[in-house]
Amino acid sequence: MKYLFLIFLMNLLHQYAGKSLRRDGSSLKSFEDIKNEIAGYTNIAKAIIDLAVHGKAQNRSYERLAVFADTIGPRLSGSKNLEAGIKYMFNALQKDGLENVHLEPVKVPHWERGEEFAVMLEPRNHSIAILGLGSSIATPPEGITAEVIVVASFDELHRRAQEAKGKIVVYNEPFISYGETVQYRLQGAVEAAKVGAVASLIRSIASFSIHSPHTGEQSYQPDVPQIPTACISVEDAEMMSRMSLRGTKIVVHLRMGAKTYPDSLSFNTVAEIVGSKYPEQVVLVSGHLDSWDVGQGAMDDGGGAFISWEALSLIKDLGLRPKRTLRLVLWTGEEQGGVGAEQYYQLHKENISNFDIVMESDEGTFKPSGLGFTGSAEPRGIVREIMALLQPINATDVYDTADGTDIAHWMRDGVPGASLHNDINKYFWFHHSQGDTMTVQDPSQMNLCAAVWTVVSYVIADMEDMLPSYFRGQVSTVNAVENRAEVVLDWDWDLAR
Repeated sequence: MKYLFLIFLMNLLHQYAGKSLRRDGSSLKSFEDIKNEIAGYTNIAKAIIDLAVHGKAQNRSYERLAVFADTIGPRLSGSKNLEAGIKYMFNALQKDGLENVHLEPVKVPHWERGEEFAVMLEPRNHSIAILGLGSSIATPPEGITAEVIVVASFDELHRRAQEAKGKIVVYNEPFISYGETVQYRLQGAVEAAKVGAVASLIRSIASFSIHSPHTGEQSYQPDVPQIPTACISVEDAEMMSRMSLRGTKIVVHLRMGAKTYPDSLSFNTVAEIVGSKYPEQVVLVSGHLDSWDVGQGAMDDGGGAFISWEALSLIKDLGLRPKRTLRLVLWTGEEQGGVGAEQYYQLHKENISNFDIVMESDEGTFKPSGLGFTGSAEPRGIVREIMALLQPINATDVYDTADGTDIAHWMRDGVPGASLHNDINKYFWFHHSQGDTMTVQDPSQMNLCAAVWTVVSYVIADMEDMLPSYFRGQVSTVNAVENRAEVVLDWDWDLAR
């Protein structure tokens, strides 16, 4: 019997050579057919680029973001500012005429830094610029005064463990890359506490500094004592390192008033252009609406959120309606580890086979060069063809992987993912600092980013077939119509609680 099956399979493969198969056995387009289909979008892509870069929508995403950032300010998880920002966007998306504008409730952490102060007492009096790290505990009300030990790595800390007991550990780790160096911010307090330190101060995870501390999330471990932790400027970390290498005794006084409150109610903000032919299938574009409590959150991630909104606005302005639903999600709680996105995933994962691609812009909106893409070779080849439509603005590259905390769950489970790839040489100059303001943003670069985001999302949403993925071609028991999460359409925050 197995030989008969092999003969049947070989005949089937010969019959459909160069083609894919649908679930029902009918043939899909060949790759040459797909290339021709994508080439048919040349005029639409040009119209999107013209409108975003040269036409009536020129600078619109920048101007919208400027009003938002100047009006609302920074938007920390659990804060009144974030609540105000969500209300603002809910109303703005409705006013823009988008469809199915609604809010999906989630619980997010609520931490406040309170008053912060640090000063070097020995060998001289010097004010130290600090920003407490997310979820840090406070010092005692009188603060902590202790001698400093400066280390350049976790290895050095462990070698000098006996010296660290009762001291403040200062990490002067060199910036290599964000992914590698951020481990000191995330784990610095835990590693210092393991050797008996009373607090930790981490050199900011920044590639350039003008005496600016850069905050961010950190995490404690259940079996390790919790100690206060904050970031300091590159300049202060390097100065204390030089002093320490000379054998100079350093004493620092640290006072932090941080508080952690019970989780707060927040919302992922959603808007759509409903698909004309396959409304249950979704192309998701996104950025996160929350930020840290310094600067304006304009770069991280106001720019990504607002070019994602702009993508829907441009499509609507051109009178286009793709075959699939184009869904905008503005995430909450990203800076605390993507907690809003994780809850969204839990609510919608039963319909995972209906998600065509998930896209997130969260690494700046500087001059774009293309997309980061996560997926197998077949959808990658399709995306490369789509990117060729962006030749007029020289943003055609496809890079190896997509980055995005908020879309990671979907990509892990096999949904193709994309992130905006742009010139981030200066991104970590401003990241999580007081410098993250509208001054960082460039309207012409945001126009280009919006054009990339719109062309890619529209073409994928309008092609006859979904991108190949882990799910396509398999028997699915998923409901044809996605079950919506609970939505909130009327504003009464106290009742919503």
